[in-house]
Amino acid sequence: MTKVKAATAERKTVQLTAYITGYSYWDNTPPGSAEIARPVVHRLAGGKGSYSDPITLAVGHSIANGRQTLDVPAGTRIYLKRLRKYAIVEDVCGDGPRPQAGPCHTGHRGHPWFDIYVGGAGSTAGRAQACMNRITALQTVIIHPRKDLPVVAGALTESGCRVF
Repeated sequence: MTKVKAATAERKTVQLTAYITGYSYWDNTPPGSAEIARPVVHRLAGGKGSYSDPITLAVGHSIANGRQTLDVPAGTRIYLKRLRKYAIVEDVCGDGPRPQAGPCHTGHRGHPWFDIYVGGAGSTAGRAQACMNRITALQTVIIHPRKDLPVVAGALTESGCRVF
């Protein structure tokens, strides 16, 4: 996570490999909702994946002395090359009193872990789960990306959950 913290602290564009998973309307906290912890662009989880309407991204966090600290600051934009989508940190991944003990905070095999909102409210829980399974992988991401990268706009589940 050191590269991510350095990039976000300096607002420096950095390309790295991250473990990308998805969460949906059906398995959000609370289930059957699009509530988010740190709204920046959206009031509820969502987005089409463009620079101006990035998809909500959840990141690991820690709680110490009753204070929550996100691993990547809210409002940080990230481009996911394999999905051709921009995302923005607006939510947290990991529940309970010690989220820092969970995988979103500790990472996956030395890589940061990001959880992108796949939607699913207009679909079935099964289709949303299939989309989450399809996108889960180590992927190249860009922290603080340029505004002109290729985009295939649309909510992930509802637009067919395309990967490239």
